[in-house]
Amino acid sequence: MDLKKYKVFLTSIDLGSFTKAAAQLDYTPSGVTHMMNALEDELGFNILTRGKKGVQLTENGERLVPILRELLRLEEDFSQTVSEIKGLNTGTIHIGSYSSIAVHWLPRIIKNFQSDYPNIRIKLMEGIRQEVVTWLEERKIDLGFMSYQPNMKFDWIPLRDDPMLAVLPLDHPLAKENAYPLKNCESENFIMPACGYDYDVVQLFRNDKISPKIRYKTFENYAALSMIECGLGMSVMNELITKGRVCNVAKLPLQPERYISLGIAVPNTDKLSPATKKFIMYSEKQLL
Repeated sequence: MDLKKYKVFLTSIDLGSFTKAAAQLDYTPSGVTHMMNALEDELGFNILTRGKKGVQLTENGERLVPILRELLRLEEDFSQTVSEIKGLNTGTIHIGSYSSIAVHWLPRIIKNFQSDYPNIRIKLMEGIRQEVVTWLEERKIDLGFMSYQPNMKFDWIPLRDDPMLAVLPLDHPLAKENAYPLKNCESENFIMPACGYDYDVVQLFRNDKISPKIRYKTFENYAALSMIECGLGMSVMNELITKGRVCNVAKLPLQPERYISLGIAVPNTDKLSPATKKFIMYSEKQLL
């Protein structure tokens, strides 16, 4: 069983080409092509299609991907455990995170962790909720920093509650009030973040049976903040997103008050690698 070929195969799929996989894994493109051809010969069927747009999975390849990701995860766990027994702390932790958490929480956690475990590598991927969930499902990451939702398929480690805020232009009639009535979103020009796929905001309105008057949709929260600053509308965001943003906007607690739970999602707390367990401990120490 050649795990190197499996790693090259998964990297090629993730990046979409042999050339990109070769550059990341320090192989030559021809070397990657040779390994993939050899792998298909060993298996006895095609797992990739090659074309001008790169490489794509065949139906047989799709069936193998989750198994191979789990196999490589177990191999990483094995290596980390052996290193831990020998007193050598090595390995790689793959982290997925909301951008706001990657900006405000993770740098200090990573710094403290790396000062004690300099030989453990950290790979960080930033994305919106759907992306982090997909990475967890496909086992591309070991843990995901995100917000809690009742229908999650993962084990959950809560870290902090974060208040939801109304974000308004400075000249808004309610900008100097103590709180913003959530019901008002039905009559205001509402700017929906994450192109309408912000689960925290969507769930907030759903729970309160509110239908916001959506005027604009943005992918990035920073774009939404700039639009609010220009008076194009208002929005609702959790407080962490708004921290450190240089925008002239008003931020008010909601009425009634609402919070989201931010924390760590993992596929299974019983199957965490030694390095991942350590990183979670450092995260809890920093934030709890």
